[in-house]
Amino acid sequence: MTATRTTVRNRVHRFLNLVTTPLVPGDYLDVINPLRPGADLRGRIVARHHETPDAVTLEIKPGADWRGHIPGQHVQIGVDVNGVRHHRTYSVTSAPGGTTFTITPKRIEGGLVSTHLVESARIGDLIQLSQAMGDFQIPVTIPAKVLLVTAGSGITPILAMLRAGLAEATDVVHVHSDRDAADMIGGAEVRALAEAGRMRLVERRTAGQGRLTADELCVLVEDWADRETWACGPADLLDALADRWTDQGLADRLHTERFTPPPRPIVGDGGLVTFTATDVEVDVPAGKTLLEAGEEAGVLMPSGCRMGICHGCLTPLASGTVRDVRTGDLTTAPEGQPLPVQTCISEAAGPCHLDR
Repeated sequence: MTATRTTVRNRVHRFLNLVTTPLVPGDYLDVINPLRPGADLRGRIVARHHETPDAVTLEIKPGADWRGHIPGQHVQIGVDVNGVRHHRTYSVTSAPGGTTFTITPKRIEGGLVSTHLVESARIGDLIQLSQAMGDFQIPVTIPAKVLLVTAGSGITPILAMLRAGLAEATDVVHVHSDRDAADMIGGAEVRALAEAGRMRLVERRTAGQGRLTADELCVLVEDWADRETWACGPADLLDALADRWTDQGLADRLHTERFTPPPRPIVGDGGLVTFTATDVEVDVPAGKTLLEAGEEAGVLMPSGCRMGICHGCLTPLASGTVRDVRTGDLTTAPEGQPLPVQTCISEAAGPCHLDR
């Protein structure tokens, strides 16, 4: 009886695939339940509140396949702004556990995505998600003495560590630099920890004191060399800290997280495209979209408007780099983290693998 039911179900599914082409049944299920198991990983914004005039915390309920996070890790999100999907990376700011997690974007001047998230993202909005990633995290065996160095929005991964109980578990000194007191994300919460005697907090105001330097840090925290250090902030600060720790033979005790994009890979035009689910390989020339290439090769490709508006053609990019034919922007799939791309407006920029 079980084998018969399975056979009938498979036949029905094949029939539905045929009658719903170019969309497949999974596409319709995604509309009904976008957070279902097996769907592309998404999240729904379920709450939001302003942290500072320029920063907002978004609480997100992730899809069923979310694997959770370790304090200090980050997640890549995809949001639609003016009909175009953009991807950015933000630290998870909540402690692990529970059915939701938070990120805290800060608006930057000229930042399309950060401005959208701070000003326009609303409860109920869906966003694309990657699994949490990154090795900027406290080890299982917590060091006896810890130094946290943050500047601006660099405090966000540290907030997850503090909310997970780091200050209760060890001797913590936290040095934070910001423009003024009102700009400190999570300021009231962090100050409360310090006032309760759970850690030492040193705040520095760049508006009147200039940027924090490695020399000043070593004066503010006399036993800095005895502490395992986690630092996140502007590149010039992290570079200065790296130089100081290396000069003292302590490079292995400094852990940094940089909020700067990795250098773009060197890629050519076009490339060998592998459709992994159907075991089809196609040498795709420059100028031909991935949707066109797949259809010509006989691969069942979801599609919609074919103009980059409806996102009906989204397909996981398992590896490699693609180029937006409208803007020339490159999108690279993080290692081990398939990234949905719009095949109707993307061309191969070197070898790539699509899960289709």
